[in-house]
Amino acid sequence: MPQVSVGIDHVNGHNRAARVLGMNQKPLSVNDLPPAPMHGGANLRVAYQGAPGAYSEAAACKAYPNYEAVPCDQFEVAFQAVELWIADRAVLPIENSLGGSIHRNYDLLLRHCLHIVGEVQLPVHHCLLALPGVRKEFLTCVMSHPQGLAQCERTLTKLGLNVTRKAVDNTAIAAEHIAANNLRDTAAIASARAAEIYGLEILEDGLQDDASNVTRFVMLAREPLVPRTDRPFKTSIVFAREKGTSVLYKVLSAFAARDISLTKIESRPNHNRPIRLVDDANVGTAKHFEYMFYIDFEASMAEVRVQNALSEVRKFTSFLRVLGSYPMDMTPWSPSSSTSHKASSKMNHSYGNVNMAKP
Repeated sequence: MPQVSVGIDHVNGHNRAARVLGMNQKPLSVNDLPPAPMHGGANLRVAYQGAPGAYSEAAACKAYPNYEAVPCDQFEVAFQAVELWIADRAVLPIENSLGGSIHRNYDLLLRHCLHIVGEVQLPVHHCLLALPGVRKEFLTCVMSHPQGLAQCERTLTKLGLNVTRKAVDNTAIAAEHIAANNLRDTAAIASARAAEIYGLEILEDGLQDDASNVTRFVMLAREPLVPRTDRPFKTSIVFAREKGTSVLYKVLSAFAARDISLTKIESRPNHNRPIRLVDDANVGTAKHFEYMFYIDFEASMAEVRVQNALSEVRKFTSFLRVLGSYPMDMTPWSPSSSTSHKASSKMNHSYGNVNMAKP
């Protein structure tokens, strides 16, 4: 994975050393973001959350195998990096087959004005990592991202490890922390690539509770992708309902009547109006939660049936936004195996034939 070898001042014209990303590999923080967009780079720069060795890095490499990486310490920083032209794309997780939706990124999709221009589905292969010479029976703590801990909970119990669980922002950051602080009583749940980068040993391979552990990532850009009909497309929308209890049914019927397959329905609190009060003179005041609804469906905005469906949806909603219409990830997939980590050091080659448009 090529690392950025210049400072932000070279990229966007600002006279700032910017704690050069490629030299110290420190994830970009909000303090590194400049106040104005000025882009001078010729190649695409791809932002992801975490440190080198994170699964998000592997997803970014699968999406854009020949571009420069911009690691960020938080999801929101990755959004802002694209908005401020420090990065050209962001690749961020949106859901996992075991842990479910990444709610933070659903909320950020609504808060920011970036567009989904692609998706990547990445098999996740967890390993238990520790400093060389450390034995499992002497461990007292295991660190990882909360989803990493949740995805390995049953396996950790089967191993008989009497350890505390400590959540951190990223799996690779957990590995980096152990190596930097010489923690000989602590292990990390992270990728085999993280072990290579930070000089750790793999104590257990294939730690995830289910071999069919896949994370779906979305690719974000400042401009939307022009939808097409020559390949399978997916479209993501978000809407808020008007008053009435049958609105969601009517919205779903608009898609069902046109034979449009839904692949995802997610509800999130409406932060602008979290509670709706309904007064009844006989029984008092009822309090209902108000939601935003996110829907993914298998069709392109270029299709007339989709345009007609969304025209009908607008009649029943107070807010409707298309988050993106983009090619589906159609690459072959197989469950994680004990040998899958061997390809992690060859990401530029093994992920080079992704069947998706390069927006």
